[in-house]
Order: sequence, then C-alpha cells, then structure tokens
Amino acid sequence: MKQKNIIIAIDGYSSCGKSTLAKALAKYLNYIYIDTGAMYRAVTLYLLRNNIDIYNTRAVEDALPHIHLSFQSADYQTHIILNGQEVSDEIRKMEVSDSVSTVSAIASVRKEMVKQQQRLGKAANIVMDGRDIGTSVFPDAHIKLFMTADPKTRADRRYRELSSKGEKVTLEEVFNNIAHRDYMDTTRKESPLVRASDAIILDNTELNEEQQLAFAINEVEAYIKANS
Repeated sequence: MKQKNIIIAIDGYSSCGKSTLAKALAKYLNYIYIDTGAMYRAVTLYLLRNNIDIYNTRAVEDALPHIHLSFQSADYQTHIILNGQEVSDEIRKMEVSDSVSTVSAIASVRKEMVKQQQRLGKAANIVMDGRDIGTSVFPDAHIKLFMTADPKTRADRRYRELSSKGEKVTLEEVFNNIAHRDYMDTTRKESPLVRASDAIILDNTELNEEQQLAFAINEVEAYIKANS
C-alpha cells in the first residue's frame, strides 16, 4: 500500500470501539494513529485537576494556553502526554468521561484541538478517530467510516473495560453516561456528531474486533485499488 498522504477518518458514537479499530487498522497499514478523543479527555483532566469550572467558558479559555499535549508511540500504542506527564490511563476514568462532552462542546476548545489535529494530519498517512473528523477536521478525508452500535451493547463493553481496570462503577452508571454523551455530542452547536454524507456505516453490534477490522481493511483496499 504505497499511496501517500491517505487520511482515514473514523467517527461515531461513544464506546463504539473507534480507538480499538483505528489502532488495529493503523498497525495493519503501518499508518500513524491519532486519538483525538484522548486530546479532549486530556484537556478535561487538566481542568478537573486544577478545579477549573468546566461550565465557565472564559475560565476554560484562559486555561488553554497552559495545556500542552503531545503523543508518543511505542509498539503501535499511542500514549498521550499532558504537560510532560503520561495520562493515557487516567483520562479513561469515569470522572473524565462524565465531563468530556461538556468540555468538547466549548467552541474555543474544539477550534484549538482541530488546529492541532489538522497539523498532525499533514505529515503522513494517518488513521484518526473522533466525533467530527470526517465532517470538520478532514472533510476531504479519502476514506470515512462512521461507527455505531446498540447503546446496551456499548454500555456492556464499556462496563467490562472499566471493571477489568479495577474501577468501581455500575452498568447503569455506564449506560447513563453513554446516553448523556450521545445527547451532548449530537446536540452541541460546535461541530456536532453527524455522519458525513459520504461516510460508510459500520454497525458493530454483532461484530467482534477481528470482523470489524476486516470490514475496514476491505474498504481501504478497495479505495486504494480504485485509485492506484
């Protein structure tokens, strides 16, 4: 797969396994993986750590210049660094999950993150996942996938993931969190979650990780063959 500067955008609802698919696809293609959701989570973590009111837009805007994000890659795993500290595990905790949709709905936050994401995407072949990659960040992405799954299935997957990490949370709490994030993501004024008109739907309610990866690989290979 020699074609250069291919951008693959993977959007969709929370807890659909976007990151899992994006990581696996990037590894298969030997592309760079960029986890945009981790960027918003890291901003949220900074605000929570510093007791900044996430509902105070001015306070959040004032904090942005003090938030420095970067990525490190090792063995196809992407680690996000917040002001020099590895926070890849901490940003996945429920405290951050409960607040990230509120933070990511703030226009100044999204504009700053989109600016950074577009800069990262100019350098090489990439797989980028998020909520608005195919609509706002890279509307001209070569391949767009939109992931969805039954909310109960998503909640169960997320609950098992959190439980495996020792986090004390109930399935009901996880389901309610997902429902809240779906509402926030689809109704926010700044770059709401919508499927791009040219995005391919990937409903993985009944698919395992290997099956969804095969689906994505097939779409990429079909694109490359048609444009080689």
